[in-house]
Amino acid sequence: MTDRSSTPSDESEAPGEVLDIVGIGFGPANLALSIAIEEHNAAASESPVRARFFEKQPSFSWHPGMLLEGATMQIAFPKDLVTFRNPTSSYSFFSYLHDRGRLVDFVNHQTFFPTRHEFQDYLQWAAGRVDADIRYGTEITGVDAVREGAGNAELFAVRTASGDVVHARNIVLGIGLRARIPEWAAESARCFHNHQFLFHLAEMPAPVHQRFVVVGAGQSAAEVVQYLHSNYPGAEVHNVFNRFGYSPADDSPYANRIFDPGTVDELHAAPHAERERLLELHRSTNYSVVDPDLIAEIYATEYRERVSGKRRLFMRRASEVTGIDETATGIEVQVRSGLDGLTDTLVCDAVVLATGFTPAPLAPLLGELAPADMPLHQVDRDYRLPAPAGVDGGIYLQGGTEKTHGITASLLSNSAIRAGEILGAVLERRRANPPGAHGELPLLGRIPDQHTYATSEAR
Repeated sequence: MTDRSSTPSDESEAPGEVLDIVGIGFGPANLALSIAIEEHNAAASESPVRARFFEKQPSFSWHPGMLLEGATMQIAFPKDLVTFRNPTSSYSFFSYLHDRGRLVDFVNHQTFFPTRHEFQDYLQWAAGRVDADIRYGTEITGVDAVREGAGNAELFAVRTASGDVVHARNIVLGIGLRARIPEWAAESARCFHNHQFLFHLAEMPAPVHQRFVVVGAGQSAAEVVQYLHSNYPGAEVHNVFNRFGYSPADDSPYANRIFDPGTVDELHAAPHAERERLLELHRSTNYSVVDPDLIAEIYATEYRERVSGKRRLFMRRASEVTGIDETATGIEVQVRSGLDGLTDTLVCDAVVLATGFTPAPLAPLLGELAPADMPLHQVDRDYRLPAPAGVDGGIYLQGGTEKTHGITASLLSNSAIRAGEILGAVLERRRANPPGAHGELPLLGRIPDQHTYATSEAR
C-alpha cells in the first residue's frame, strides 16, 4: 500500500456507479462477509446489497507458507465461515465435506480439528463458489472521502494501483496482519518470518552448516522446530526464546468462552481497564502458547536424543538473540542467556522468525480518515471506525479491534457472526438514510457527471 494523505474530495470527482460496500482484502473475514451478502440477496432480492471485493493476491489463499504436513487447526470446525450465523447455510464445513464426498469419513475420524490443509481447501471451495464480485490481482492504494457540494462526505473513492477508482458508501477492511520483525533482524534469504516459511525454505541457499535457529515460543515456532528437525535429519535445530519452556495453550471450556460471540458484547461494554485486565489474564488461550500434544512430542524427541547422546534439538531457554551477521555461506547468530549472561555465536544456515504479528496500520491506506493517533479503543460495537468530522460514510474493520472486541478480532472463531453484524449495520444505516432521501442520489444509480471510472477486470 502507498503512504498517502486522504482528504475529502469535492464534486469534481463525482462517481458513476455507487456500491453499498467495497471490501479491501479477501481473506476468510471478507469471504465470510461475501457469503452473508449472497444469502441476504437471495432472501431480499428486492433490495440487494451491491458489493465488490479487492484482493492483491492473484487468487484466494490462506497462510500457504505454513501449511505444514499434519498440522491441525486450533479451532473447532463449526467455527467456520457461516455456521454460528446461519447453521443451515450451504457454505458450512459439513456442506463442504458432503460435496467432497468425505462427510462419513470425517465423522468416523472423530475429531473437531481438521488439518490445516483441509481447512484451506474448504476456504478455497467456498471462495470458488460464492456469488461475489471479486477482483483478484488488484491492490488498493488509497481511500478518499468524497463530498457532494458543501455537505458531509457520504461516499468514498477507492483507488487502485492501476489508477482506477470505484465509489462506495461503506468500506470494509480485511487487510490482515503484518509480521512482527525484531529490531536486530535484517530480512533476507537466510533470515525470514515464518508466515511464508515453506516458500522461503524452498528459495533458501543449500544448507552448508546444517544448523537452524528458530526464534519464538508459540505454536508456529514449535511447528517450525518440529518440521525442520524431521525434514533435515542431519541438521541441528536451536529454538531461542525468553521463557523457561513452552507454555501450554489453555483450551479448557471455561477459558474458551473468551472466544464466544456473546463475549464480544460483554467486553465491548466493559470499562476499558477491566477489558484490558481480562484480555491479559486470558492471553494463554492464544498468544505465545503451544498445543500440549505438540509440546509432548517435541519433549519426547529431545529426551530420546539425550538418551542416545546424539543431540540435534536444543532449547535455548531464557535467552535472546542480540544480533546477526550474514556471511557468504551462512548467518552468525549471537544468543545471550539471561541465566548466566553468556553469549554464544551459532553459525547456521537460516534464522526463522516465529515472532508473531501486529495489526496492519490503517493510516497508509486511509490517510486522514484514520490518523496514527486515532483511539482504536473507541471502535464502535458494530466494528465501525470512528469517523472524522464531516464524514458520514462507514468504515468497518475486520481485524485490529482486539482492544475493543476481544481476542477473536484477528481469529477465525468469530468471523461468521462478525460478518453478519457488519452487514446488519450497513443495512440498518441504509434503512435509516434510504437512497434518494433529502435529495440524495440513488444508491445504485449513476451520477450525471462526465467522470466515469473503469475498474480492473481481474477475477
